[in-house]
Amino acid sequence: MGTGRQLIDFTGTAPRARPLDVRWIHGSPSAKHNTDPDIQVHAYDEHTFILRQNMAVHYEAPFLFLLCGNERAVLIDTGATESPEFFPLRRVVDALLADWLARHPREGYELLVLHTHGHGDHVAGDGQFAGRPATMVVGADRPTAWPYFGFDTDPDAVARVDLGGRVLECLATPGHHEAAVTFYDPATGLLLTGDSVYPGRLYIQDLPAFTRSIERLIAFADRRPVTHVLGCHIEMTTEPGVDYPVRTTYQPAEPPLQLTPAHLRRIRDALTELDDGVTWRARSDFVLCPHT
Repeated sequence: MGTGRQLIDFTGTAPRARPLDVRWIHGSPSAKHNTDPDIQVHAYDEHTFILRQNMAVHYEAPFLFLLCGNERAVLIDTGATESPEFFPLRRVVDALLADWLARHPREGYELLVLHTHGHGDHVAGDGQFAGRPATMVVGADRPTAWPYFGFDTDPDAVARVDLGGRVLECLATPGHHEAAVTFYDPATGLLLTGDSVYPGRLYIQDLPAFTRSIERLIAFADRRPVTHVLGCHIEMTTEPGVDYPVRTTYQPAEPPLQLTPAHLRRIRDALTELDDGVTWRARSDFVLCPHT
């Protein structure tokens, strides 16, 4: 890293759960009259940002995460829309990093782009970062992503991504998608679970793999201070067990994004109740959706 101010200490204190009582943008009754920003930005702390895509731009409205370390930042997922005109992800990320660097000057600062998995609503904005200086975009497909983490030779490994004093722990958690990855940030205690765990429809591509991944996440979280479990969508309503229909673009009664490690056990318990017909199972704040 080049010259700059004193290094930020990301390991000096135990992570504490910060409040997440955020009013997330949740669509409009009429997309034509939508007034929400294309991308909502919430500063979880000085070095951690949660982004949500506008439902009027894409109904999936995924969440993305930008974490800054001493030497580089990582953007986890790039959203559901390719066009920078309708989804100006690079412009927003560049502005956030410029502001961060104004407060924490250093030379040669890099950007790493990783993904929770390879579905289109999590990788569409990758192209916006093509040609960006000091930037590395790691593809989300299994032949590309898993060798980067070392999961191709040891899928049970806990990989580490060093942002410069802020070291993420990464786990292969297939089941929803064959190349799914979960990220844990010791600095904040955030467990970023992609589409494997969130308040919504948990689409399960491979039931045995998904079950193993949930068991692994339970064991992992038992050994670490987890402040919030954050997935990439909200699809439930505030009425227990009731989700919004697919392609909904107005969700005024959303529950919070954040779940807890206890939800991992609730998901595991619900998995044991799936019958041979592989039918969907609704619980108060998630729905199991095995592929038939």
